[in-house]
Amino acid sequence: MCLANSRKHAGRCVAGIVEGSQTGWIRPVSARPTGEVSQGERQLEDGSDPRVLDIISVPLLQPQPHNYQSENWILDPNQRWRKIGRAGWGELLTLEQHSGPLWINGYSSYHGSNDRVPTRQADTLGNSLKLIRVSRVRLQVHVPGIAFGDSTRRVVRAHFRHAGSQYILSVTDPDYEHAYLAKRDGIYEIGESFITVSLGEPHTDECTYKLVAAIMERARIETGSEK
Repeated sequence: MCLANSRKHAGRCVAGIVEGSQTGWIRPVSARPTGEVSQGERQLEDGSDPRVLDIISVPLLQPQPHNYQSENWILDPNQRWRKIGRAGWGELLTLEQHSGPLWINGYSSYHGSNDRVPTRQADTLGNSLKLIRVSRVRLQVHVPGIAFGDSTRRVVRAHFRHAGSQYILSVTDPDYEHAYLAKRDGIYEIGESFITVSLGEPHTDECTYKLVAAIMERARIETGSEK
């Protein structure tokens, strides 16, 4: 089940859980150094792009774990991905992960909250993907660099609580980025949702960041108006 098709460099980071498994995360990666998946590599048989909640068959060659990103598998670039079906809210409920905090808390960026982990500590972790359910999410659209003289780049951040902790994480879900960057700067609230959280590649500040790779709103799924 596809649970993320998020922005990464010039391509995408795609990830999902193997059908029938609560812990079988797979992140197909390319053979390029940063592993992003190009449009051609992730294209379905009909030429479309995989959507979050699609059930797809992905040809893989071999596992390629990299430090905390233990879920990585090298994809077969010569074969098309195949859509098998579509999941709903009920299927998400069977995959909900009831673990505690999102890896290690206590490290925050200037605009975030519990949004990063020192790389040396992240390298001790056994996974880099989690699927959690939250009662509400506040999406913040703002210009983070305005305090430093950069008034051009707008971003979307997700504010939510999970396992007793507050999180403010960058959103890399391209559908939500596109939809909310089209709005005015401000705070927008959405209801009960599943969120896929991913630990990204190490950053130049010697930290890895927790990213909201996908948002799945219950209201949109149950009314058939999801992305």
